[in-house]
Amino acid sequence: MEIILYSGKDCCLCEQAFDMLENLTVEASLHTTKVDVRSSTDLFHRYGARIPVLYRQDTQQELPWPFDMQQLKEFMF
Repeated sequence: MEIILYSGKDCCLCEQAFDMLENLTVEASLHTTKVDVRSSTDLFHRYGARIPVLYRQDTQQELPWPFDMQQLKEFMF
């Protein structure tokens, strides 16, 4: 499963979300790509105030912060 983590530089919430994803890697076959929203004006305007945001490429669904492990599992499975 392809997951994009829209994040920002020095974002402690983004690191927390990434760590949660790493914990799920044991349970599921995940491929996570981190994308800094500052790399694109469009991404910054779309996600800058909401990071971290997870995006599932297969379903095109988003999970914005805040989320807990249970919500993350529901989003993934």
